[in-house]
Amino acid sequence: MSPSPLNGIKVLEFTQIIAGPLGCQFLADLGAEVIKVEPLAGEPWRLAAQFIPTESKTFIGLNRGKKSLAINLQAEDSQQVIHRLVKDIDVVVINYRPDVAQRLAIDYETLSAIRPDLIYLDNTAWGREGSLADRPGYDIVVQAFSGMMSSVGKVNEQGAPQVGPAYADTTTGYSICAGVLAALFHRERTGEGQRVETSLLINALTTHMSQFQSLPVADQQQRDEFLHALETARAEGTTYGDFLHTRDAIVKTAALGNVYYRVFETADGAIALGALSASLREKIRKSVGFEHNRDEPEYDPLNPAQQIIDQQVTDTVEKLMKTRTTADWEQILTGGGVPCAPVKFVQELLSDPHVRANDYVIELEHDLAGPIFMQAPPWKMSKSTLDPSTASPPLGRDNDSLLKQIGYSANEIEDLRSNGAIL
Repeated sequence: MSPSPLNGIKVLEFTQIIAGPLGCQFLADLGAEVIKVEPLAGEPWRLAAQFIPTESKTFIGLNRGKKSLAINLQAEDSQQVIHRLVKDIDVVVINYRPDVAQRLAIDYETLSAIRPDLIYLDNTAWGREGSLADRPGYDIVVQAFSGMMSSVGKVNEQGAPQVGPAYADTTTGYSICAGVLAALFHRERTGEGQRVETSLLINALTTHMSQFQSLPVADQQQRDEFLHALETARAEGTTYGDFLHTRDAIVKTAALGNVYYRVFETADGAIALGALSASLREKIRKSVGFEHNRDEPEYDPLNPAQQIIDQQVTDTVEKLMKTRTTADWEQILTGGGVPCAPVKFVQELLSDPHVRANDYVIELEHDLAGPIFMQAPPWKMSKSTLDPSTASPPLGRDNDSLLKQIGYSANEIEDLRSNGAIL
């Protein structure tokens, strides 16, 4: 096997929480040396639900394969450390506000003057322009603003919106990794470094796919109807939960007869079916045992008479699905060529035979916590080595070794520690 794809690439990470750490963990998985810069107390995700001091499951799950440099970036001596370190760095990943990066002298202009071919990945919540650019933001607020939360449309008992997993953060993690890889490829061909920008907002918008776009010839009437209804509802003080029903009536009318791409309750759980072609829908009808003219030329989901039929079909299929167990339906549907899967809980998957068969679980040894079982890298490569062999680092574990590599003596390191510049 060849070396890891990013063998020899050095990354300096100024990020915290999810998106930046996940993106840099992917870079570490691909073989880069990732140095995570943390405050002396540790980044906030270390401190959330600690099971031992400065260690949490959330932090460990996002920072494998990295080194930890615990340093007070506000100290003048610390800025000199960073500037000496960056001379040998290929990539900086940062998620600070512009004013913070400039104040700490770790902005693109400062660091690229030290290392001209530096790749500087700048991740923000909102993007660098516009009225929200300087506003702090996390996954939940971007999910709210981007329409992601309302698209899911779940509410709690009080009718308030509910938030699910950190989709904006995790998609941005992939975007960070992809942006760095593209910039490294550009540098390989041209010798040029550059600044790359991404944000939680653009990645959240990307998840909407065709729902975000406007195609007037296809959707202008529906869009106008929806926006008018929304304006009226807000003027009348309609609650969020109540307006979801209005939204669904306008935007999701065609879903009344959706017995082909949805989740059904079974006798002992639930099962998901996925059929997006006429041939697959016919396989569902044959496997489950019902008739429906969904794929006939005259089918019109907006016709009130058809909507009554569709609702009757939906009721029939829902009752049928509850007559057998999930395992029974999985066998029947799979035998009929229908894409399907049982609805599982994440806690089941660590020991799931299929997950294990694909080597999607890896075991690492943490310096303080012992054995860790977690998701494998999201790639397999036939010619290159991917070997996430180390767990996340304890806070400041690599301070001394990193500083010695850039020429600091033992006495100088001790002075920095005494002055409160490093842990």
